[in-house]
Amino acid sequence: MSNKVAIIAANGGLFDAYKVYNLATAAAAGGSEVAIFFTFEGLQLIHKDGHKQLPMPEGAEQMQEGFQKANVPGIDELVTTAQELGVKFIGCQMTMDVMGLEKEDFVDGVEVGGAASFLDFANDANTTLTF
Repeated sequence: MSNKVAIIAANGGLFDAYKVYNLATAAAAGGSEVAIFFTFEGLQLIHKDGHKQLPMPEGAEQMQEGFQKANVPGIDELVTTAQELGVKFIGCQMTMDVMGLEKEDFVDGVEVGGAASFLDFANDANTTLTF
């Protein structure tokens, strides 16, 4: 059995980012090989500017204070931590083309690939998650 974790990030809100990056970093820290496929709104999670301004779900504004009190790292820090742990970031080429985005619009280290690239990784993954 492989020790791979495959994650699909298709949504672009703040809570989505926390789910994706918390699980990715935990898996990588535990020794798993991790890849995240960012598609559609999920591309915001790796956008150079977008990942720093992710929307809080409506009605959950009070959570911001809770994040601070609990010393929860910000998304920018989680992106860096994930990269340091070797998490592979794959930006969906098709979605980038549709949205008029280029590799340069994203944080350093993002690979660009299609669904086939991700599926090649995920084919023998022990765990696959979608957010």
